[in-house]
Amino acid sequence: MASPPDPKKPKMSSDDDADEPTSPTADCAPAEPRRRYKRRKIAIFLAYCGAGYQGMQKNPGARTIEGDLEEALFLSGAVPEHDRALPRRYDWARAARTDKGVSAAGQVVSGRFYIDPPGLVDRLNSHLHPQIRIFGFKRVTSSFSAKKFCDRRRYVYLLPVFALDPNAHPDRESVMASLGTGNELLKCLECSERGRKVDGLMGRQSKHSDQDANIDAGKGEGVDVVYESQTEVKTINGKEEEKQVEALVSDHSNGEEIEMVARASEFSYGEMEKERFSAILKHYVGTHNFHNFTTRTKAEDPSARRYIISFGADRVFSFDGVDFVRCEVIGQSFMLHQIRKMIGLAVAIMRNCAPESLMEVALKKDVNINVPTAPEVGLYLDECLFTSYNQKWKDSHEDLSMEAYAEQAEEFKMKHIYPHIASMEIKEGAVALWLHSLNHRNYPDFRYLELNAESVNLEHVKADEVAD
Repeated sequence: MASPPDPKKPKMSSDDDADEPTSPTADCAPAEPRRRYKRRKIAIFLAYCGAGYQGMQKNPGARTIEGDLEEALFLSGAVPEHDRALPRRYDWARAARTDKGVSAAGQVVSGRFYIDPPGLVDRLNSHLHPQIRIFGFKRVTSSFSAKKFCDRRRYVYLLPVFALDPNAHPDRESVMASLGTGNELLKCLECSERGRKVDGLMGRQSKHSDQDANIDAGKGEGVDVVYESQTEVKTINGKEEEKQVEALVSDHSNGEEIEMVARASEFSYGEMEKERFSAILKHYVGTHNFHNFTTRTKAEDPSARRYIISFGADRVFSFDGVDFVRCEVIGQSFMLHQIRKMIGLAVAIMRNCAPESLMEVALKKDVNINVPTAPEVGLYLDECLFTSYNQKWKDSHEDLSMEAYAEQAEEFKMKHIYPHIASMEIKEGAVALWLHSLNHRNYPDFRYLELNAESVNLEHVKADEVAD
């Protein structure tokens, strides 16, 4: 007797393939054809808060957005058992990879999934942490890939306004040098001279709230908080100006005397500051070699060349008592840490830690320098843009954009992304403590032009000769 044929091996389904029914007929039901569902190629729109996740891309042993999403797709019936944890079998693609701790308000992923019976979005959200929300999905062409068809990515970095004030959170060397000198303006506004975290003070600019926070911090902990008013004499543009400050002159916690300043900062992101910061960010616009703004990518690697469409910081955004400058960058694609490093160098220049001319040097292919990396917490992916795809398929497919989900995305930002960024500044001082590192000891390349003046001048002479 001949043996039965081997069962068919599962294969990747196409748009027209029929697969296992998602809900088998009950035993008591009359014999009738079971409903068979088809996989459809779709683009899924979602948002997430990066807190507690090791980035978007799946990484064995680490908690990632992609890992949670894959499991939710299986549990919701969008992926069959034999394709579970095998994303290549259902054409999985992501429009952007986000680093550890980075959030997204407009991420897009694509693949072939079961979308029937209706209610896929609700089923997915029921299996996801509230930090990850699915907004909806749209049918796309069979060849669509969220990664390959994404023309541009728009990221936003919320930078605390005080980060651009050279007198706020000065570098550690300046803080230590100021001890016992009476020069309170050189002391850090919200940190002790040792860089110790002070609960309730990080990121605050209001003198009133600073004092209240110090008093609250001292309650029940044996901390004596004493403020005294004193006059500060500062030379500005050759003129001596007197400035009244309020200094916290004694804090006897742990038997140590710590001097701090709790003055109200007069710095604001006005037209002059906006004009200067915008001019600094404009250096990045265009096609450049960004090998100094990433890791593990060499200058000769073609992937180091990236095209930045725009980079601006025109608006101040306030949340939970903290003022942020909204830095928006649009580019074709970005490398690991690239945006954070671009922000890091721009902040260092705004704070006069490095000359603006260093920007031109940092973008040179034949120069290797180390630039600072801003904290990840303020960065989020705002939207993925599919301009070319939308134009080509406008007559037969839905437009791929966040327009239909704009309200949901804004609600998610207000509920998850903004509170996380603000709380990390208020409670942890994510940016405030990072500012202490912006000095010549940690980044000797801030003095690159000064230390390599002869070679830089010679290079300019050669360039001029070639031009002539």
